[in-house]
Amino acid sequence: MPRMSLAAALAAAPWLVPAVPALAQEAPARSLGVVTITGGQPTSLPTQIPTTTESIDRERIERAINATDSEDALRYFPSLLVRKRYPGDYNHAVLSSRASGTGNSARSLVYADGILLSNLLGNGVGGLGFPPRWGLVTPEEIERVDVLYGPFSAAYPGNSAGAVVDYVTRMPTRFEAHAKAGYSVQPFELHGASATYRTWQTSASLGNKAGDWTWWFNLNRTDSQGQPLTFATRPVLAGTPGGSGVPVSGAVVARNSADVPWYVLGSSTESSSRQDHLKVKLAYDLPGTVRAAYTLGWWENAAQGRSASYLRDAAGAPVASGPVTIQGSSFAPLTGADFPLTQERLAHAMHGLSLKSRTQGRFDWEAAASRYDYRRDEKRQSGAANPLPGAALGGPGTLADGSGTGWTTLALRGTWRPGGMKGAHIVDAGVQQDAHELAYRTSVVPGHWRADAAGPLASHVGGRTSLRSLWMQDAWAFAPRWKTVLGARLERWTAMAGFTRIPGATPAVAADWPSRGETHVSPKAAVSWQWRPDLLLKASAGRAVRFPTVAELYGATSTANAQFLNDPGLRPERSWTGELSAEQDLGGGLLRLTTFAEDTRDALYTQTLLDPVANRNVSRVQNVGRIATRGVEVAWTGSDVLRRGLDVNASVTWADSVIRENAGFVSTPGDTLGKRQPNIPRWRASALASYRWSDRWSTSAGARYSGRQFRTLDNSDVNGNAYMGVSSFFVVDLRARLQIDRTFSAAVGIDNVNNKTYWNFHPYPQRTFVAELRADL
Repeated sequence: MPRMSLAAALAAAPWLVPAVPALAQEAPARSLGVVTITGGQPTSLPTQIPTTTESIDRERIERAINATDSEDALRYFPSLLVRKRYPGDYNHAVLSSRASGTGNSARSLVYADGILLSNLLGNGVGGLGFPPRWGLVTPEEIERVDVLYGPFSAAYPGNSAGAVVDYVTRMPTRFEAHAKAGYSVQPFELHGASATYRTWQTSASLGNKAGDWTWWFNLNRTDSQGQPLTFATRPVLAGTPGGSGVPVSGAVVARNSADVPWYVLGSSTESSSRQDHLKVKLAYDLPGTVRAAYTLGWWENAAQGRSASYLRDAAGAPVASGPVTIQGSSFAPLTGADFPLTQERLAHAMHGLSLKSRTQGRFDWEAAASRYDYRRDEKRQSGAANPLPGAALGGPGTLADGSGTGWTTLALRGTWRPGGMKGAHIVDAGVQQDAHELAYRTSVVPGHWRADAAGPLASHVGGRTSLRSLWMQDAWAFAPRWKTVLGARLERWTAMAGFTRIPGATPAVAADWPSRGETHVSPKAAVSWQWRPDLLLKASAGRAVRFPTVAELYGATSTANAQFLNDPGLRPERSWTGELSAEQDLGGGLLRLTTFAEDTRDALYTQTLLDPVANRNVSRVQNVGRIATRGVEVAWTGSDVLRRGLDVNASVTWADSVIRENAGFVSTPGDTLGKRQPNIPRWRASALASYRWSDRWSTSAGARYSGRQFRTLDNSDVNGNAYMGVSSFFVVDLRARLQIDRTFSAAVGIDNVNNKTYWNFHPYPQRTFVAELRADL
């Protein structure tokens, strides 16, 4: 008996492999553990995928998930977590996976219609922020999301060591129009302070297919308010009895992530953001089953960062500057670094162009190019010597300008089927070039930090990296019930034109870094066996090389309250990853058991620690000798479970990720050996259940759990329930959706129903109420 057919898979788990219009990307088909992609829409996916995959479609997202951003579609995927702090989080929403934490954004890849959204200019959020550009895809556009686990496909660079996320967005088969209005509200209380934060969203889409032309147009605006994210603090033991500071009240006694008492003096970052998104997609069907496609994405953001002191003097007036006395002890003066103000103006453009043949015969090919460009990228911040309340009116500060930064991708690939679609061999091969350029200039603004032009240079950093790749893999059905995928990837990496200028440093830095390059080969292999008609066994292994990013090499930055230290001599990170899987067909669902292992040498890590003397967070990038990870993942999907209309998917993951070798240290030599890899919990789990009460009415409940984590390499942050800590959490989400008539639908939901306060350096959102109204023509 053969593996489940596509029709059977649809019946067993309808949200996993959806029916989509003819012009859209067809759902993946599975045969002997290998996923086959046959669609005509642009995509990053090769035609043969040997790795573990999970998927979700548009209908499941709309019915079961309170999705305000595109990354919310990943909320209940096995072993995945996105560090999203508030709706529209544009600079910290990093994706983590089985053996890659939320500080390692460069160990995963995110694509939309074949266009690279991962920001591989840097890694994590130390210094500048480098999360994927989630804002270039709106939830309303999504047709399907596919996730590939591990570096087992030769089609991807070593950044795929964690996961590959591929968004397929809508393309119409007839005229259609859509509009949506959404609203969310979050009552937030922490450290005795409380406030309510709101988000408004509106979007509109139009599309049509006329003859050989297809077009799609989408507009979206998100106006969001975020809860406090960072906090001004002073260690209790740093106080000096007596002193001449202003006596104040309002300081909150808490314990920091090292479980040491400190005073929390106020909030330092409350972000408000207005983001506008424009997407235009065009497709033209040429003779000979060739399709040309072009995508234009435009994203703008106007953001403000506010601070607020908890401290009050004897008259009840806020205190945000100068020396203070708390409980009879005086502390270091409050400065603009404690309560900074920020203002950002960002405008980014994305272009994608592809030509793709779709004969499904002996040979098909695709050529694709994309460009992501920081057209405007300005961040203004009040200076350390310009504290509140004066900073609200002007005064000195800095202007950081990243305009001209961006990346370009080029790819040419082909698929050869010597025996046709049902032949024993299907060969995929391609050549690629990815180029990244960083240009970041920080200037002093002596007069009015909000409005004046840039003044004297504070720092100027930049450089370029290039990755040229040649890859090939062969999916070979070498015997009945057996299939293997063998491949390799040859990569040539070059770093060039790197420079670091910091005239105000002691001593001054004016470095032009020499060019460097390396060549590596990464083999890949997978084999699957249909042991029984309802049981598939599969093994995969692959090497991945993750090269240093241009920001890690050259991108030193410094502001009033943060500093990033680069290292131009970083070594590439080299990983071997393997997994063994068993997939049991349950008739109405699928049960998968996967054991995985990863051995990584020279792991690239950015560690952020508070410098209490300088009163700022200092991030330093380094190589960690060797990290070994072992784990087990269990995932289950079921349709019509117990009764018709109840669909469930659930997963649980156990991982043991430990630092085995490291010449570096945090405080004393050897203090990281045997410690757990930061941001990787031993246990994590998720579940999502939705019930269709009728054709019009559905409800869903989701749950997410993560065990205790550490953020530091020496695991000294023993208190996760604190600012800068990483805590365990268990949260429950609810959603109800009503199809009012053929045109209108409405939904309401609650995220974090149990109002859990939990942390990943910053506090996550507390209980949030969501409502939306849609019209679809």
